[in-house]
Amino acid sequence: MKILSSAQIKELYAGDASNGELPDTGSHSEGMEQTEAGCFLTEEKDIRPLIKQRKSSAHKGNFGHALLIAGSYGMAGASILAARACMRSGVGLLTVHAPSCNNNILQTTIPEAMVEADAHESCFAGPTDTSRYNAVGIGPGLGKSQETEAALIRQLRISQCPLVLDADALNLLAGNRYILTALPPNSVLTPHPKELERLTGESRDPYERLAKARALAKLANVHIVLKGHYSAIVTPEGKCYFNPTGNVGMATAGSGDVLAGIVLALLSQGYTGEEAAKAGAYVHGMAGDLARRKYGVISLNASDIIEFLPTAWGHISGQ
Repeated sequence: MKILSSAQIKELYAGDASNGELPDTGSHSEGMEQTEAGCFLTEEKDIRPLIKQRKSSAHKGNFGHALLIAGSYGMAGASILAARACMRSGVGLLTVHAPSCNNNILQTTIPEAMVEADAHESCFAGPTDTSRYNAVGIGPGLGKSQETEAALIRQLRISQCPLVLDADALNLLAGNRYILTALPPNSVLTPHPKELERLTGESRDPYERLAKARALAKLANVHIVLKGHYSAIVTPEGKCYFNPTGNVGMATAGSGDVLAGIVLALLSQGYTGEEAAKAGAYVHGMAGDLARRKYGVISLNASDIIEFLPTAWGHISGQ
């Protein structure tokens, strides 16, 4: 794991570094300017030891039961992408809670997952019991109706297991920030820069945005994956791990839904919030890099990232 100086972080944000290769600015030299707290560049050798090895006698119950609350009328695709990524990332069981209008498409496109229909026809409008789940993901394609906002707040109040909050869950939280301090331990937020700014206010530059992400992680005692070029994984203790995998082709609709599904699967399997965020971001980017080789950056779609998750997981786990 490489320790980063302020100068090296500037290189990352300037887009001058590629494939994790940074200019030698002497970050280990005596007297080199360091950032306020530890900032690091994650390397493959840091991720490999995090991956849990599976016993030959294991069964699906050993790998967790995840709940994904996602989708609304016209937005079933987001829930499908997140669910498929979750299933491709080792979860034992997955239940998708979605409005009843999406039931048929979920049942046919993800036969491996169970579907729990919301009472509302077109949106998430009623919280569900989460006591039998190991982790809950909320947000992809959720929509921002008043019914959904009320249901989300009630859901967060009763959920005790780790959460992954993404997309519209974050957008709705922007008007209900008080609930952030009540999130369960090991929860992970996965905002892109605009979603973060809705929670923390606008930033003048990437450095201020990162500082606000660190303040939010500390306040809410959560881990944050600030998505983008060299996504930043921020811990409640203020540490920041920059992820070197991924490419500009992943800047496309649905890519974030895929990441949310991966992190949800890892949390359900017993990974800590930090481990799930770091490993999830790394493998997500690795799968995107593999997809780039086949499809290029212009034609790359979120489904292509899922296509290469098995190869990425096989590589990082040594299997």
